[in-house]
Amino acid sequence: MTTAEATSILHQIEAAISTVIRGQDEAVRQVLACLVGGGHLLLEDYPGTGKTTLAKALAQAVGGMSFKRLQFTPDLLPSDVLGVSIFDPSKSEFSFHHGPIFTDLLLADEINRASPRTQSALLEAMAEGQTTIEGRHYDLGELFFVVATQNPVEFRGTYPLPEAQMDRFAMQCDLGYLSVEEEVALLTEQQTAHPLDQLTSVCSREDLLAVRKLARAVTITDEVRHYIVSLVNATRKADKVKLPASPRASLALMHTAQAMALLNGQDFVTPELIQKLAVPVIAHRLVLEPDAKFAGLTNISIVEQILADTPVPV
Repeated sequence: MTTAEATSILHQIEAAISTVIRGQDEAVRQVLACLVGGGHLLLEDYPGTGKTTLAKALAQAVGGMSFKRLQFTPDLLPSDVLGVSIFDPSKSEFSFHHGPIFTDLLLADEINRASPRTQSALLEAMAEGQTTIEGRHYDLGELFFVVATQNPVEFRGTYPLPEAQMDRFAMQCDLGYLSVEEEVALLTEQQTAHPLDQLTSVCSREDLLAVRKLARAVTITDEVRHYIVSLVNATRKADKVKLPASPRASLALMHTAQAMALLNGQDFVTPELIQKLAVPVIAHRLVLEPDAKFAGLTNISIVEQILADTPVPV
C-alpha cells in the first residue's frame, strides 16, 4: 500500500462519517488520527452532541470491524466488562463467556459513572491490548480501540477517572455545539430517517490495519522527536503542575502526528502537526495544584504556554 492509497482510504472514512456527523470536521480527523495512531480516545462534551453517534459511524464505515457498546453505571462490575465463567451442567465444567471488551471498537459510554473498581478493568486492556481473567491471558486483537465518553457537567453518581486511566487515553477531544445553519441542516436530514441507517462501509478491516502499519513508517526526524520530548518535559517543570505528562504522552504525540500526516497526504511529520495535536494529547494528563485555578490556570492554558515558550525546530 502506498501513501496515496492510505490517504485515500482515510479520506473515504472521513467523508462517510461526515455524512452522519455534521460540522465536526476537526473532531473527525482527530478520531481517525487516534485510531490509526494506535491509541484510545476520550470524548468529553455535553449530552446530545453526537459522541455515541460518532463512534457508531466509525464502526460502520469500516467493513468487518466489530463494535460493542457498554453503558457504564454505578452498579457495573468488572465481570460485566471482561466476561465471566459459567458452570455448564451438561459438561460438568465451567465455560468462559466473553465480555464486551472482546471487540475491535469498544464504546465505553459515560465511563465516569462506573466505580473505580470497574474502571480498572480497562487498564491492562488499554495499555497492553490484552486482559487477564482468572489467571489466563486473552489477546484483544490488533485493532482494539476504546472510545470512552463522559459528560463534563454531571457530577451526581460519577467518579473521576484515575490518573493512570487518563494517561492511557492517547487523546481527549470534544465536539461542541453546531452552528444555527448546521443544526437546521441536521433537522432536515433526520426528519424521516437517521443518516446512520444509510451508512455503508467504505473499506475493510484489513485495509485499516494496513493503513495503521504504514502510519508507523511515516518519517519523523530527530529534531521533531526532540521537540516532542521538550514539550512533554516542560510539563515536569511547569508551575502549579502536580502531576506532569509521562513518556506515554511523548509516544502518543509521535504516533498521532504520524497518523495525521498520513491523513494529510504527507510522508513526514512537521512541527506544525505537533503543535496542533499537543493540547488534545497532553492537556488531559496533567493534574494541577489545588490553587492553580485561583491563578487563572487550566490544563489547556499551561500546554498553550509551553507551546509558546518552546523553540520550534526549523
